[in-house]
Amino acid sequence: MEALPPAAAATPAVVLVPGLGLDARSWRGVWPHLRRTSTVVTLPAMGLPARGVADLSVPAQARRLLTQLPLRGNVILVGHSASCQVVVELAARSQRVHALVLVGPTTDPTAATWPRLVMQWLRTARHERPWEPGVLAPQYRRTGLVSLGRGMDQMRRHRTDTALTGVSTKVIVIRGEHDRIATAPWCHLLAALSGGSVTTVAGAGHMVPLTHPQLVGRAIERLCRDDRGQAVDDGRPMDPPTQLA
Repeated sequence: MEALPPAAAATPAVVLVPGLGLDARSWRGVWPHLRRTSTVVTLPAMGLPARGVADLSVPAQARRLLTQLPLRGNVILVGHSASCQVVVELAARSQRVHALVLVGPTTDPTAATWPRLVMQWLRTARHERPWEPGVLAPQYRRTGLVSLGRGMDQMRRHRTDTALTGVSTKVIVIRGEHDRIATAPWCHLLAALSGGSVTTVAGAGHMVPLTHPQLVGRAIERLCRDDRGQAVDDGRPMDPPTQLA
């Protein structure tokens, strides 16, 4: 578990979980925009190499995450990509979860086969930034491609939509305008099931925490301030300077 000193101590604490193959560096740009205690928790295949016998199923990952939460108080869980499935699963099991922020959530059950997953990634990759491979490659090497593949095989079988029906906490979904992995219909379905809302970031792909960290940080802070858990949701791409001011 990796943590940064908070700008100002506050509860609930923010717990960020990297996506598959990523580690704490994937949230580094978001940290400066948080005004409360923030912690990054890495898990097998999500920042840590997965041993050959490790259970990488979503329930097993949720149990690991539970043991890594701060000892006291409620938490806001923030997931990216496949880790959204883990935080949703934990929220359905624990009353300590005050709110959920799901950035680019997976896995759309209509595209859960390997060929469709690959096609989604390829269609999204052309909208990512040219500098991203230099940031992502060291994280993928640390986690290991075998761990990444094993984790993906488990995640693609998990029904995030079903798990969300057991969640009663506040939910915000954030997706990139050009994200073909976390598509608009899929994200709006998740928001509808949870009574939450969808924020679409104009010009972004799947790696929103890397490309638009300030917007993610502001969305988290806005959720913390808003007891209703509401966010902008007009069905259109957000304009970064004005919509999350």
